[in-house]
Amino acid sequence: MPIRQPIISVLGHVDSGKTTLLDKIRGSAVAPGEAGGITQHIGASEIPIKNIMGICGDLVKKMGIDVKIPGLLFIDTPGHEAFTTLRKRGGSISDLAILIIDINEGFQPQTEESLIFLKEFKTPFVVAATKIDRILGWRSEDVCFLPNFKEQEERVQNEVEEKIYRIVGQLGEKGFKSERYDRVGDFAKEICIVPVSGVTGEGIPDLLVVLTGLAQRYLEERLEVTSGMGKGTILEVREFKGLGTTIDVILYDGVVNRGDTLVVGGKEIFTTKVKALLKPEPLKEMRVEKMFRPVGHVSAATGVKISAPNLENVIAGSPVRFLKSERDLGKAKEDIEREIEEVEIETENEGLILKADTLGSLEGLIKALRDLKIPIRKAKVGNVLKSDVMESSGMENPVIFAFHVEILPDASESAKKQGVRIFKSSVIYKLIEDYQEWGEEEKRRKEKELLESVTHPGRVKILPGYVFRQSKPAIFGVEVLGGMIKPGYKLRKREKTVGEVKELQMEGENVDKAKAGDKVALSMEGVTIGRQVSEGDTLETVMKEKDFEVLNKFKSKLPGDERKLLEEFGGK
Repeated sequence: MPIRQPIISVLGHVDSGKTTLLDKIRGSAVAPGEAGGITQHIGASEIPIKNIMGICGDLVKKMGIDVKIPGLLFIDTPGHEAFTTLRKRGGSISDLAILIIDINEGFQPQTEESLIFLKEFKTPFVVAATKIDRILGWRSEDVCFLPNFKEQEERVQNEVEEKIYRIVGQLGEKGFKSERYDRVGDFAKEICIVPVSGVTGEGIPDLLVVLTGLAQRYLEERLEVTSGMGKGTILEVREFKGLGTTIDVILYDGVVNRGDTLVVGGKEIFTTKVKALLKPEPLKEMRVEKMFRPVGHVSAATGVKISAPNLENVIAGSPVRFLKSERDLGKAKEDIEREIEEVEIETENEGLILKADTLGSLEGLIKALRDLKIPIRKAKVGNVLKSDVMESSGMENPVIFAFHVEILPDASESAKKQGVRIFKSSVIYKLIEDYQEWGEEEKRRKEKELLESVTHPGRVKILPGYVFRQSKPAIFGVEVLGGMIKPGYKLRKREKTVGEVKELQMEGENVDKAKAGDKVALSMEGVTIGRQVSEGDTLETVMKEKDFEVLNKFKSKLPGDERKLLEEFGGK
């Protein structure tokens, strides 16, 4: 039975060099065109075995690999934490994975995150330790890693070894045994670490040979081609000259023929007929290349462009099924419905409204916000509408996320009037960062408002010789011994309230508060100096139960003298 090419997910931290590495393999230039320099959607590239053999040269023979696979299919996944579930989808259909780690940085947040789902899906993987060309003193040649490594100065070799063994140690902490690929004793039990450079090409032959060898040795049964229902995921929906709306699909199981029934998920599930199948040229990236060739059928695993009627409302990221028989229609619809329901959510609870361009993006946003324990009211594909703004305006924290979608003019105008905050970006991690910064600012603002709405503990002493007016209102000088006083605060002498602070003046100017160490003139109605209070008396602020509750909540943010007084007053 023939075997298909393995699907290989490429994962790693932001800016760890994933797309650059694939660019070097393909000899293309996908990386410079990404939004923010970061892959925002999944892309796919096929590398035929003849190209792999051309890159690897004699390495395949040296390692004794009997090559049977027709090539490798790479899925380039977004590398930042918001795309965990997108990567999980990749992990669930992937046969192998390449975990990209910057050799100079070691583990980073998304490195650990990637390991979690690789472990969860039991996906075998290889570590590509990138950016060896950035090691100080490294002399680069476009050759295999080992011969080039032996030509480096001893100091450089030692530094490379130290950096590799840092990664070995970090993988060990996560429960993975690993070693530089040429020292691995048991490929079934140890993770191969291959030092590479996406800029110079060093180590790429080594990486491809390791992947080919692992696929041949351990995955042959899994890679056997089936002839059942075709299953896939839509990468993109786009106009194609002469064909109208087409879909770019990753077929991960089964076979598709021209004329098959296509079951598509999206805003609604519908069926249509495959009119044309177009394959990208080998080594070309599906998202950016325009050169396709028509074919009569395709089998997994592959990337394919499909033309069919009525694809205008299809959503990228949607699941698809290809049927040979109408008898399978019911099961196909059930499968697709289940997948879509896992992504799109709508509840009656408080929370954010999310709008994104694809189901995959939506999936990433939902995962990111759930990890942050931020409630979500609604998550849907499409532009931000006025109805979204109106729905959000009735919530406690009216916020809308707009990822890679437009905010319609009437929605923008309504948001300004209703006080709804809309965050828009084409880079998810920027969207999250902006929201978090705004959230911190809002938190500080609300805390400040709350702290200013209550009476703080304060203690003052009436200064002898500084009574400027005895009554109506009484005006006298005080020194703040601790805490603070403000206009509107009531003061007490022992347990009896004596009056309310009307105004405070310092050096002839009105001030809104006075703190420990300040000497100010204080005016107070309803009190006469010499009767209710006298020179030298100590007065304290009158505090209610609510004041104590609020201040105790933010006790750590209060000055030391206020905290001390709060404890004293709380005991009375």
